[in-house]
Order: sequence, then C-alpha cells, then structure tokens
Amino acid sequence: MEILGIIGVFIGILLIIWFSVKGLHIIIAAPLSALVVILANQMDIFGSLVGQENSFMTALAGFLINNFAIFLLGAILAQYMEKSNATVSIANFILSKVGMGSKYMIMVAIMAIAALLTYGGISLFVVMFALVPLAKRIFKQMDINWELFPIPLFLGAGTFTMSSLPGNPSVQNAIPTTALGTSLTAAPILGLIGSAVLLAFGLLYMKWCLDRSVKNGEHFDTYLEGKVDLKGVAGDVDELKLPSIWISLAPIVTLIAIILIFSSVANIILVALAAAIVLSAILYHSYIPSQNMTLNAGATGAIMAAFSTSSSVAFGSVLTLAPGFVVIQQAITSIPGSPVIGLVASSALLSGITGSASGAIGIVMNTLAPDYIAMGINPELVHRITVIAAATLTAMPHSGVVITFNNLTGLSIKHGFIHQFIITNVAHLLALIAVLIASAFLY
Repeated sequence: MEILGIIGVFIGILLIIWFSVKGLHIIIAAPLSALVVILANQMDIFGSLVGQENSFMTALAGFLINNFAIFLLGAILAQYMEKSNATVSIANFILSKVGMGSKYMIMVAIMAIAALLTYGGISLFVVMFALVPLAKRIFKQMDINWELFPIPLFLGAGTFTMSSLPGNPSVQNAIPTTALGTSLTAAPILGLIGSAVLLAFGLLYMKWCLDRSVKNGEHFDTYLEGKVDLKGVAGDVDELKLPSIWISLAPIVTLIAIILIFSSVANIILVALAAAIVLSAILYHSYIPSQNMTLNAGATGAIMAAFSTSSSVAFGSVLTLAPGFVVIQQAITSIPGSPVIGLVASSALLSGITGSASGAIGIVMNTLAPDYIAMGINPELVHRITVIAAATLTAMPHSGVVITFNNLTGLSIKHGFIHQFIITNVAHLLALIAVLIASAFLY
C-alpha cells in the first residue's frame, strides 16, 4: 500500500494548490486536502484530524500559540499607521526624496526598506503588516500596477536577507546553528555569492516587469479587472491633517530600536510591537477617528491571517506524518551521486511539499543533517546549501507566507503569485547553482 500512500501525498499537495487557484479559502482547503492524504495513507481519520497529539488541529493550535500574538500586534500597529494617515506622510516623504520621476527607484526604495527591516531582525510577517499599507499608498500615487508589489517586498525581505547574506537573523538561517553548531555567518563567501546573484537577478527582473507594465498601459488598479477593491487605499486626504514625518516614523523607529538593542531578550518582538502600539495610540490620537475601530480592525485582520497561515502549517504537519511521505523522504536521501546533490534535493522537495522553507530546514536538520556530516561534508556548507536550497520551492500556493501576503494585499494566486514564485524560487535556484559551483572550489 506504499504506492497508494505516496500517490495520496502528491494528490493532497496538488489538491490544495488547485483549491487555492480556484479561490477556495485555505481554512477549508487545508483540512480537505489533509483528509485525502489521511485516507490514502490509511491513517486514523479522527486521530489525524482532531486528535490530542500529532494531528491537524494540534499543529494548527501549536502555530497559533507560538505566533498569534505577533499577528495580532502586527495587524493593530498596521491599522494605526494606516488610519492615522502616517503611511501617507511617510509615502510623501519617500516620494519627495526619491522623486516622482522614476517608478523603478520607488520600487528599489521599498525593496531597500524591506531588506533593512528583515536584516535588522524583524520577521517577514511583521514587515508585511508594516509595509503593505505604506506601499499601497505609494503605488497608487505613482500609478504602478499593484500586482508588481510582490517583487520589491519579497526581493527585500524573502531572498538575500533570508537565506544568504552572512549574519542575517532569519528563522531559516538560525535553525541550522543549533543542529550543526555553526553561526549565522556560516560559509560567508558562499553567502555573499548567493546574495549577489539574488539581488542582481531581482533588480533586473523588477526593471523588466515594470517596463513591460508601463508599455502595456497598466495602472494601479489593473489587477482588479473592473472589480471593487475591498482592501483599497482610502481616498484623498487633507494634507493639513497629516501627522509630521517624525511623528509618523516614531512607532516604527521605536519598534526597530527595541528589537536591535534588546535582541538577546526572549520574545522581545512582542514587547517592541506593544511599545510601538502604545506610542501610536498616544501620538496618533488626534489623527484617527476612533481608537476602538482601529483596534477592532486590527484584531479582525489578525484572526483571518493567523488562521489562514496556521491551516497551511497544519496541512504540512499531516503530510510529514503520513507513511507515504516517509517513503518519499527516504527515496530523496537515497539519490545516487554526490551527497551534496542529495542534500539539495531533500531541502528543495521538502520545502515544496510542506510549503515552508523553515519547516523543510527543520526536517533536514533533525533527520538528515547528521548523516551528511558523517559523510564528511563541512557543517558550514551543509548549513548554507540547505538554507538556500529550501528557498527554491518555498513560495507555493499553500505556503503560509503567500497566503498571509495575499490576505493583506487583496491580491490572489491569479494576480501576483507568478512574481512571488520567480523572485523567490527561481532567483534562489540561480543562486543555488552559483553557490554549488563556487563550493566545488572552496570546500
């Protein structure tokens, strides 16, 4: 029955992707797809879905327990920034410095902000909550197709500052340090090579997409295809009622400063977000119509985003527990040839199957890395190769990051996902090739 289990795993993955493309919400699509995997692998149905241990629900609840506070506080801070028009003030400031003459440089500026925030230790989820309302205002003012926003966001926050740049504090780069005893700067030369490829490809791709969009006469709302934007930007605002740039930036600067200064303190991100919210409530008091409405809007948005992401994580958890998945995992590790190729294949395929680079890295570090180290592969090479390879299939329709991003931006799999896939997965594939070639000479 192994074959049926293996087939069930792949059908489950294809099914959740198909559901996503067709617009079925992930909260519904994830358990339905998980049920197919469970049935094909002859797993206990109720135990696998709602059991007290190792089930869909325990994985969903576990993610919420560990991350809901970040989603809630991040969403509330984003609402304060948006409702107070602080995002408008910051957008105007950026446009005044970069200039209105170059749409490309505006996108580069957004990319740079995302990169600085994530390299400074702020999680991708928090960066998305903070930048989406700001970027939407800028894209609207510059009349740039909103479908292109994934390019600067993911280029800045989901490529070189996630996988390659030495010292980056991302979850993906941190996981191997515990298992391998390496540091965040593991294989620095390879990391710099990978970063250069990711940045160069990303900037070229962004320029090409923007030029094509302008040539085709696309506008900010082209992605709507005539529909109403339910997550749209507010209308014209009274420039005299905008908070100053210093007041507008104060909560974000406070957030970053607390995280950087107290980076060694446990759960400092929660303290930093809470402090930024309190400061926002005080500074923006005269600029927002209602504190209650702002808090309620943030809470509502956080619930949907958190449950969507946790549903995706829960689906991945059921997959990894399926006997068919175990067979697939063993087959991957048995790929003939260089052990490094097996490591690459394992990391990439596990990422695509689970829809999570960090999840794939965790599996590789816990179950496969010791074997590769025993084969004589340098731990730093294992670290860097695993992290980059896991990013080659991390942006998938059932990925928690993709789902959260689409919820926040109002985009869909049809509108914008191709850019997420190329700027993250394809770019990392090119970086991986360059790093593998370089590693042949360095290790």
